Amino acid sequence: MRLIYHPQYTHSMTGTLLNVVTILAGSALGILIGSRFSANIQQSVVTGLGLVTLVLGVQNASQSGNILVPLLSLVIGTIIGEVLDVDGRLKAFGAWLQVRFANGKGDAESANTARLRFISGFVTASLVFGVGPMAVLGALQNGIDAADIRLLAIKSTLDFFASIAFAASLGIGVAFSALPIFVIQGGFALTGMFLAESAGAALGAESPLIRELTASGGLILMGLALVLLDVKQPRVANMLPALIVAPLIVLGAALLGVPIYP
Repeated sequence: MRLIYHPQYTHSMTGTLLNVVTILAGSALGILIGSRFSANIQQSVVTGLGLVTLVLGVQNASQSGNILVPLLSLVIGTIIGEVLDVDGRLKAFGAWLQVRFANGKGDAESANTARLRFISGFVTASLVFGVGPMAVLGALQNGIDAADIRLLAIKSTLDFFASIAFAASLGIGVAFSALPIFVIQGGFALTGMFLAESAGAALGAESPLIRELTASGGLILMGLALVLLDVKQPRVANMLPALIVAPLIVLGAALLGVPIYP
């Protein structure tokens, strides 16, 4: 089967490309000013980011119309993630990126510290920037209507300032989070484009699919907040399959005629 390029593909990625650029720009600025911060300042900044992530997670989780849906999604998704070792694979990819593009010189101890810092920045930023509702809904809307980048423009602005703070504390690994963001949001953008072409679909924030996906993402962000606050170290990336399970539960319930909302 021959794949044919269509300009619509590029137009549907406009918002995602904007987001990638703002993450790279914010990371570059954060790296420049980060060297001026003491270890205590960097630690305090990470704690502040953890608190904000916790609040954002709670807000997103509260979007659910039935908390059992994100609960089941998280349980099932985490089991799948543990079996597939998503967290380990994401960290291994981060380690490969560090060796390939940002391998610093120095003794073994400092090299290992730099490696762990890079991986932490890469994984943390990838989860924060890629799990939120604007990443999903904004990319879908851009795919459905190539001219609609409003949500992703707002997200890009927020990510610009967040990447400054993350990169100042966690280093250059934050910049490389632009790679999975491009893949994740680009995938949703293409999905939206195909939905629009096949069925003229329109997905909004009030769609049960989006609401439960957002709520599941909120629970994942709360788990990430525990890492940033140094309360616990859950393998947060292993929870990511919940973002696929949640819409499947909603679709399955609709097909079977099972009411999920009171």
